Amino acid sequence: MQINIKMPINYKIMEGKNMGNKDIFDGKTLMITGGTGSFGNAVLKRFLKTDIKEIRIFSRDEKKQDDMRHLYNNPKIKYYIGDVRSYPSIEDAMHGVDFIFSAAALKQVSSCEFFPMEAVRTNVEGTDNVLTAAIHEGVRKVICLSTDKAAYPINAMGTSKAMMEKVFVAKSRTIDEDRTLICGTRYGNVMCSRGSVIPLFIDQIRDGNPLTVTEPKMTRFIMSLEEAVELVLFAFENAHTGDIMVQKAPACTIEVLAQAVKELFHAGNEIKVIGIRHGEKMSETLLTSEECARATDEGNFFRVPADNRDLNYDKYFVEGQTKRADLQTFNSDNTTILGVEEVKEKLLKLDYIHERMQELGIE
Repeated sequence: MQINIKMPINYKIMEGKNMGNKDIFDGKTLMITGGTGSFGNAVLKRFLKTDIKEIRIFSRDEKKQDDMRHLYNNPKIKYYIGDVRSYPSIEDAMHGVDFIFSAAALKQVSSCEFFPMEAVRTNVEGTDNVLTAAIHEGVRKVICLSTDKAAYPINAMGTSKAMMEKVFVAKSRTIDEDRTLICGTRYGNVMCSRGSVIPLFIDQIRDGNPLTVTEPKMTRFIMSLEEAVELVLFAFENAHTGDIMVQKAPACTIEVLAQAVKELFHAGNEIKVIGIRHGEKMSETLLTSEECARATDEGNFFRVPADNRDLNYDKYFVEGQTKRADLQTFNSDNTTILGVEEVKEKLLKLDYIHERMQELGIE
């Protein structure tokens, strides 16, 4: 089996396909765990103008919730203080919920390297709490958000996310998908999200400091927040229980990204190499070779179905799997690699970039 790992550079969000079926959410209640983050805000902007009944923001940060309450001032949004580590708090907030986007996570690689058990408690045990409560409360669909760092993980954050994927796939086997469908998405770096490098570059330009890059030739997948939401919606409409859905995202080197930001902001700051940080890789992987063996090509996306063989040991140790596709991976070195002009084109589609350009008097 051959799968096409390339996607058009000018890939457009397929609002007509997924949002054409937005009536699926009409009159329904959606919960977003970790909902005060960048992803939660992007979902709110996408759904508040629809006929969705209610969006529940579940998080432990009361300040961010209060900021969102004043920003949106919308009666469709309900706020729940709680922590996915606490089963009672997540279950109490889940009564009457139809769908869940599970985004609560510890995401910073360096922090998780120093506090790996904290990553386990939130990313692994927290996800298990969400899924257990969802099954108990009869939630119809749960989409768990994962990361490219879960494929061939070398750091604590990626390892905890890999375990999170194992948890939701295993959990999906315990419940009929007609009752509660559990699936996941896996994606790479989201441009201009909280903690990402682009806002740091812009701040360094504003302050007249060098743009610090860890390793110029390091490659990373890049996508917008809107594309991340689109992937989740594609999974919502197309995934079977236990599936992992992946977008065919393009990539670029960190050097190209820094140069693109410099040119957009007409900056002359030098680029300073500071070296690779704890737990970083030179490239990231969205599909392992083992996953490519069973992935199906869904156009701009891949679907990785769950391995639903039972625990019959003969199948693992005697019979094995006789048919296998050609081995390859989908990584940030063999996907579509963007140059400076192409990265600038993607950046100029982001509201955040235009806001910062106006702030600095560039437009």
